[in-house]
Amino acid sequence: MTFTIINADQRSDEWKLARVGRVTGSRASDVLATIKSGEAAARRDYRLQLTTERLTGQPQDDTFVNAAMQWGIDQEANAFAAYEAQQGVMVRRTGFLACSDRMIGCSLDGDVDDFTGLVELKCPKSATHLKYLKAGVVPSEHLPQIVHNLLVTNAQWCDFVSYDPRFPPALQLFVVRVNRDGAQLASYELALSLFLNEVERDVNEMRRLMEPAA
Repeated sequence: MTFTIINADQRSDEWKLARVGRVTGSRASDVLATIKSGEAAARRDYRLQLTTERLTGQPQDDTFVNAAMQWGIDQEANAFAAYEAQQGVMVRRTGFLACSDRMIGCSLDGDVDDFTGLVELKCPKSATHLKYLKAGVVPSEHLPQIVHNLLVTNAQWCDFVSYDPRFPPALQLFVVRVNRDGAQLASYELALSLFLNEVERDVNEMRRLMEPAA
């Protein structure tokens, strides 16, 4: 899969516009949302959001930053420094990656060695960081985003990283690697294709309503 790097700061106006109408990694879990019958509300709402964005050309995402999110933003530099020191690598930061042949993309926290590997970084509440430490695995709620990002970039692995400087030094950094899995990617790509087709159908239906009557 090929993509264009749009070097815009995350949450900037240019970054928001680059994401318009595209399925992004942070919303991959909504694409996969299911219920026993019918369409899950999260999936429906995201489908309608992307349809609206494609028709209007305007972003519809809520980009409000609360106190917990701001804490994470403020800690990013320290978190990357701790990860780089532990792993012996350098992490590159990019803006938005827009796929050339599909209406998808992602905003990586970072990549290693020209997209050989990815970094998914979290600076969560201390109780959440503790939960990650105790579980010792990638949290299930973050796995769809990682799979999406691996699909977009063709990377071989992604390190899930959680950082909390309020813990004792030995417990401040949690790192677990997710390796590229062909079956997992194929399953996600099937669900993604179905979702994209439905968005395209909705867009076309609305455009037909705009056509003058014969």
